[in-house]
Amino acid sequence: MSQINDKIDRCVKCIREKTDFIPKVGLVLGSGLGDFADMVKAEAIVDYSEIDGFPLSTVAGHKGRFVFANVGQTPTVIMQGRVHFYEGYSMEDVVLPIRLMNRLGAKILFLTNAAGGLGDGFTSGDLMLITDHISSFVPNPLLGPNADELGVRFPDMSEVYDKELQELIRNVAKAQDISLKEGVYLQFTGPSYETPSEIKMAKLLGASAVGMSTAVEAVAANHMGMKICGISFISNLAAGISKDKLSHEEVKACADAVAPKFQGLVRAVIESM
Repeated sequence: MSQINDKIDRCVKCIREKTDFIPKVGLVLGSGLGDFADMVKAEAIVDYSEIDGFPLSTVAGHKGRFVFANVGQTPTVIMQGRVHFYEGYSMEDVVLPIRLMNRLGAKILFLTNAAGGLGDGFTSGDLMLITDHISSFVPNPLLGPNADELGVRFPDMSEVYDKELQELIRNVAKAQDISLKEGVYLQFTGPSYETPSEIKMAKLLGASAVGMSTAVEAVAANHMGMKICGISFISNLAAGISKDKLSHEEVKACADAVAPKFQGLVRAVIESM
């Protein structure tokens, strides 16, 4: 048994001492979007600090806990506050929550984030369906000895974001009359925002939005055979496109404004899973 697998098992044991809830969907809530977890009736709540060896979220607005709840009839584990590479954690710890949700029973991973839009029709407050990602600027979470219990050494990455789930999100957005953009998400390390020249580079590479999370989580989930979908909340236009200085406060303020639309979309999508 690998050290990674052993650590996951210890985390599972801690959670199973508090709840036997078995989720179908794992939902990761990005910056400014955590209030969704407060809108559901929780069957159980487990703080990250209660889990042996689990990394703690240090970013303002990230509560740092798992919320277990039925969204409609769909059993869901909600990650209310994610862990970022820029917080100083190893990439193994950054993706530990994803691996843990899968081990608890989740077969579908729904990723959300706040991202900077790269122009081309994007405005603050838009929602973007993630159709693919670029993770070349951060360490691959599968580096090191392969955890064979989780997946193969060389996983295929030709369709990380499930086509059927993408179509489900499109249909739900249309039914709710929500304008849904689509594009490629690029993950940088952070925590500094990108320079205008880095944004120009990202556009040349084919990115539609940039952020500091998500792609590595999708890589780890894909390794385990999970079905993955994702939505980026465009909280601001990126450096060199926006004339304003970028700040985390701007992200949170914009998220508060778009929260009802986002929450309605996420709830309806999960209820349909």
